[in-house]
Amino acid sequence: MDYWNKLSFLPREELKKIQNQKLRNFVTNQLYPFSPYYRKLLDRYSINPRHIKTVEDLKIIPFTRKEDFLPHGASPHGFMDFILQPDEVLIKKYWPKARLFKLGLLKLLKGKSYVKARLDKEYRPIFLTATTGTTHDPVSFLYSDYDINNLRISGYRLLEVFKAKSQIRAVNLFPYAPHLAFWQTVFAGLTHDNFVLSTGGGKVMGTKGNIEAIKKVNPDVLIGVPSYLYHVVRSAKEMGIHLDSVQKVILGAVAVPVGFKEKLAGLLKSMGAKHVRIMGTYGFTEAKCAWGECPAPIKLSSGYHTYPDKEIFEIIDPDTGEVRGEGEDGELVYTAIEARGSCVLRYRTGDLVKGGITYRRCPYCKRTVPRISSKISRVSNIKNLMFSKIKGTLVNLNILSSILEGEKRIDEWQIEIRKKDNDPYEIDELIIYASLTGNLDHQALKESLNSRIQAATEIIPNRIIILPHKEMLERVEMETSHKVKRIMDLRPK
Repeated sequence: MDYWNKLSFLPREELKKIQNQKLRNFVTNQLYPFSPYYRKLLDRYSINPRHIKTVEDLKIIPFTRKEDFLPHGASPHGFMDFILQPDEVLIKKYWPKARLFKLGLLKLLKGKSYVKARLDKEYRPIFLTATTGTTHDPVSFLYSDYDINNLRISGYRLLEVFKAKSQIRAVNLFPYAPHLAFWQTVFAGLTHDNFVLSTGGGKVMGTKGNIEAIKKVNPDVLIGVPSYLYHVVRSAKEMGIHLDSVQKVILGAVAVPVGFKEKLAGLLKSMGAKHVRIMGTYGFTEAKCAWGECPAPIKLSSGYHTYPDKEIFEIIDPDTGEVRGEGEDGELVYTAIEARGSCVLRYRTGDLVKGGITYRRCPYCKRTVPRISSKISRVSNIKNLMFSKIKGTLVNLNILSSILEGEKRIDEWQIEIRKKDNDPYEIDELIIYASLTGNLDHQALKESLNSRIQAATEIIPNRIIILPHKEMLERVEMETSHKVKRIMDLRPK
């Protein structure tokens, strides 16, 4: 694990040299020989895997998209075709002579069964996480023991980036499910020798149970989905509980606006916490790991620190596919260079990054690894919810969500898009439901929100409805759903 402390401060030229070397080896000796999907893809486009020698060479390879994981004509087995599937014939055909010699020597010295067990340990899937199915059917990504070790490594690195000490006590509020966020947190704690209590979130123990767990653990760190973590903290305050032990909050699963960080920090400060650092993470199922921000002033973000020995990121023009330069906006594309199980090459995440990627030294922790801007809009499907045409105007609902999430006077909120009188031929209506943090002037808040929303999106909500806190919790399914129901498009499809 000490390798990270050396790697993350290497000059850019050294990091790129490592990436080029790992890319060549991975494509030639792992991906092309053992991935049914990518062997067919490269053969279809007459791409010799040995010609992929540098990061710049990736541009000749077609992109992989979310739809490619689903069964279709070219890939009837869907996500199964992305799993590395070596056998004796493929190994003999594709591996270099030097590596085959070592394999033969191992067989001679330790026996055929030993070699088989060793290859099974490296390649045989034993674990999976899955996409949540927000925009497509859920897709499983499989891990071998090799990938589990990578999950441990990325977890360790995350906590190092967060400057978490090995003696910390943490409470993990992520929902218990075969999702990356929960398991990345579990393996991070185990590898970093931290005490981490994983409660399973609201559906397992309920809010009262989570608060009781926090009281018993007296944690230094709280970890979870922003909306539910905020709900737990707010509920704890209503019960008169102090959280003066909390030093860090680590948030994941969704983007975290600056306004939300300020609101949460203020709430924790009122409960006795001092100098709290609130940091976001970014991850996706297809990468089988997550990346984090290092501690920075509350209104700033260091960006997400990546692992250049494990992956390559590109920023592309989402319309043309052309690779963008450092610091330029575009869509994030991911390539694995150190993986087994399910592997992807030039995978289009569908996430737009304002500010792209920077290779400059981090001004806060001084690391030199590539950093992804935290200004990420998840628009995996532009026809879905994050961009929606309302009243004839294309509205970026990420912006609208950020306004509501960052508003200190709002506790919980939900956006509802419907047709007037539920008539499919009528005009669109945008309705905002919200509960407030205290006994506030409803009319003043509504006028302020209308003004800010119009300036940001060019539309005004038809109605802003203020509801009691308990009713809002039920409306967004805070206690009953793995994903809080923030945006509801109830128009006929």
